[in-house]
Amino acid sequence: MRNINKLSKMYSQGVIDRRTFMQGAIGLGVTISAASVLAVQAEAAVPKQGGFLRVGHGHGSTTDSLDPGTYENGFTTGVSFGTSNHLTEVGQDGQLIPELAESFEASADAATWRFKLRPGVTFSNGKSLTTEDVIDSFNFHRGDDSKSAAKGLLTSVTNIEADGDTVVFTLESGNADFPYIVSDYHLKIMPSDGNGNAIWADSIGTGGYILQNWEPGVRAEYTRNPNYWKEGAAHVDEILQLSIIDVTARQNALMNGEVDAIDRVDAKTVNLMAKVPTIDIVEVTGTLHYTMPMRVDAPPFDNYDLRMAMKLSVKRQELVDKILLGHGAIGNDHPISTANRYHNGDMPQREFDADKAAFHYKKSGHSGTIQLSSSDAAFAGAVDASQLVKASAAEAGIDIEVVREPTDGYWSNVWNKKPWSMSYWGGRPTEDWMFSAAYVKDTEWNATAWRTGPSADRFNELVVMARKELDDSKRRAMYYEAQVLLSDDGGLIVPMFANYIMGIGKQVGHAEKMAANWDLDGSKWMERWWIKS
Repeated sequence: MRNINKLSKMYSQGVIDRRTFMQGAIGLGVTISAASVLAVQAEAAVPKQGGFLRVGHGHGSTTDSLDPGTYENGFTTGVSFGTSNHLTEVGQDGQLIPELAESFEASADAATWRFKLRPGVTFSNGKSLTTEDVIDSFNFHRGDDSKSAAKGLLTSVTNIEADGDTVVFTLESGNADFPYIVSDYHLKIMPSDGNGNAIWADSIGTGGYILQNWEPGVRAEYTRNPNYWKEGAAHVDEILQLSIIDVTARQNALMNGEVDAIDRVDAKTVNLMAKVPTIDIVEVTGTLHYTMPMRVDAPPFDNYDLRMAMKLSVKRQELVDKILLGHGAIGNDHPISTANRYHNGDMPQREFDADKAAFHYKKSGHSGTIQLSSSDAAFAGAVDASQLVKASAAEAGIDIEVVREPTDGYWSNVWNKKPWSMSYWGGRPTEDWMFSAAYVKDTEWNATAWRTGPSADRFNELVVMARKELDDSKRRAMYYEAQVLLSDDGGLIVPMFANYIMGIGKQVGHAEKMAANWDLDGSKWMERWWIKS
């Protein structure tokens, strides 16, 4: 079997022709008819050029913008990766690889990083890529008045300058993970206007597709960039990206052939979807996690005991069983998954404990109803999950009111604003990136507002120390402590980690290994997938 698989892979990659494949298969004892079937399957794995690809997202809002600093959901992440490139990218195997940077290297202390630009790359408007474009793109997020969600990722950058065809980043201290940071979907490379400004309004980029129509919260339409610099990528001629927040409508659209693929298949109906003969269910385990951020700058969550009472009143396994139907694992109130290098598996797992929850709740001095804002815009089943939390908290004498928020505008009007809400994070490939994106004191996306106090101060200190620490054992100890501090004192509840579950029409071709850093093949579906016929 192993030899047959190897032969099929060689044929699908064009290493051998059909005749050689058939001869090899028959030589391995496969019948002519079986070899013909295997040949057809291998041919289907060869990317085809042309066609029209339609994808339905469980993301999108009328408040979405093409400003990359505001990207906040899977729809706009797709816009970023479809129309633009970054200095680096996370490959389908999870490894970091150069993208617009032909190569990169660090100083001995990892405080200076040099990214040599790839020659011959042009933007979709014909402009050649220069170091000025890269510098202005990064400075777009770094300004004093910047409200970019990526600003916190770049606070350690003290200077960016050109050295020939190389962009040199100087950091205030070492950061061994900096090449991962520059692959963030906000940090796409935009054309410069020549006066120090990056142009973002028309989403002009060096990516595989050109944005032709943009209706926030509704759709985006693209045509292939005929001058795309990557070989073996961006196979489809036209793409339609649709926002279909309602999970039932999204799944019906796939089953009815109105779209070719969808994200966020509901775990409750995934087994039924799998029985549809025209659909493949693809499931990938990564860093996706569902959260319930409590803002510690807003009462009653400014009280440690109240926060601890909430954490102890959640039945995590029940949520995994009933909301994810087993397609995931329980969380421990920090965002670092078992897929991460420095996941703290030594921490005691927080469990539901009505008596302890009641003790902390009484100690907090609070009384009355606590509101939890929820919407399935956060994730499929978020409202049901909220009702389960309400029921389990009631066992500890805590009264929770589930406030059903509108799906449209949820990420602009509720998340990072209301005191307690349902949310999700796709996670990040490194601990520093995850902490820097959402939990350090100076990031715009610190939805818990956990910024001050002894534990928060120590957490922020550890993140900075670990970032530049090259000794692996010391770095591990720092990240372990950071996870404990966040789980104990922070305003974060992470009840569960969820698998990415996608529904993909059989007419859509993709690599056997699907990237797990984001949904839909690392959100690189536009340039990685193709139409088979």
